[in-house]
Amino acid sequence: MFDKTVYLDNAASTRLDERVLEAMNPYFFDTYAVATSEFGYSMGIDAKEGLERSRKVIASALGANANEVVFTSGSTESSNMAIKGVLSALKGKKDDHIIVSRMEDFSVLNTAKMLEKHGYKVDFISVDSEGVVDLEMLKAAITPQTALVSIQHANQEIGTLQDIKAIADICKEKEVLLHTDATHSFTRVPLDVDQIPVDLVTVSAHTIHGPRGVGALYIREGTPINKWMDGGFQEFDLRAGIENIPGAVGFATAVELVTPEENEQLKAMRDRIIERVQAEIPSVTLNGSATSRLPQNANITFHYVEGESITLHLDMMGFAVSTGSACFSRSLEASHVILGIGGDHERAHGSLRFSFGRFNTMEDADSIIDALKEVIVNLRAISPLSADE
Repeated sequence: MFDKTVYLDNAASTRLDERVLEAMNPYFFDTYAVATSEFGYSMGIDAKEGLERSRKVIASALGANANEVVFTSGSTESSNMAIKGVLSALKGKKDDHIIVSRMEDFSVLNTAKMLEKHGYKVDFISVDSEGVVDLEMLKAAITPQTALVSIQHANQEIGTLQDIKAIADICKEKEVLLHTDATHSFTRVPLDVDQIPVDLVTVSAHTIHGPRGVGALYIREGTPINKWMDGGFQEFDLRAGIENIPGAVGFATAVELVTPEENEQLKAMRDRIIERVQAEIPSVTLNGSATSRLPQNANITFHYVEGESITLHLDMMGFAVSTGSACFSRSLEASHVILGIGGDHERAHGSLRFSFGRFNTMEDADSIIDALKEVIVNLRAISPLSADE
């Protein structure tokens, strides 16, 4: 029926664009030296120039200055660097209190849980049924002792966008630092740090058809932050270790390749999935906001069946999607995101995330719906959970 895999798990990672690989290639085989200053040898100077050109591209996409962008190994390191680096810098100046949302990706959520075990006070802010942070609750949670707030720009699972401008304004008024994880929204949804007073922003290449293993952290000039990993003096003496110059060049190229037209195409495919599923398959629930969500994300619960079973059947038919099922997360717990918006375990385990990328087409969206209709009917027919409809 299908002669290729239709990959719809681009939120996990994306296929590398060949143009990105082409831009990286010289830094593996020709300009492979470590970055050196103008007083070094030629190959090192060329490598340094490639690194700094890439830094400018990332900074420009955020409305930032180049000296405010530090390259990292990816979003996990960036978020750890932001949270731990700020808390270290503010030690003794503010009490050890931080605020995060219950919806955060694990790089923030588990960092906060670890800090809580080590004596930090952590407030986990709740969200509404669409995954939106309660701004009044956030205001009430901030105290003169709060060192940092970390709330994501967009959710990795259900795609809900936060009003990061309103959140940033609250933090600025309360004189508290704000970090946002923009791993899934960077280049897909505008985030201009010149207009939005956010202090730290996590971004990554792997979600926009760039290489894995490279990301960046925007640090607003003047933000108190300490190096959290000891070693050399690279990246403005904030991130030790030899720079991943091919990765940085690839990241910058990936950023340059994203266009508004592409984002509109992703949105159209997302809308096609949502509209057809809701119209053609009974007993489904859209997870996340119906209006304020990532252009590339659709997350839907198919009631009375397990997401694991749906995923396995779709895989045999040539489709790759992800699920909130416990077996697929290698955990006994259901998705913390679905539970966080008021869903139960049945809703979480029956959820599928469809995330689109550059190499998907509208035909992909239509073909997976046709396959889904068959799979859902068959699974519900044998499901002990199925209700009379």
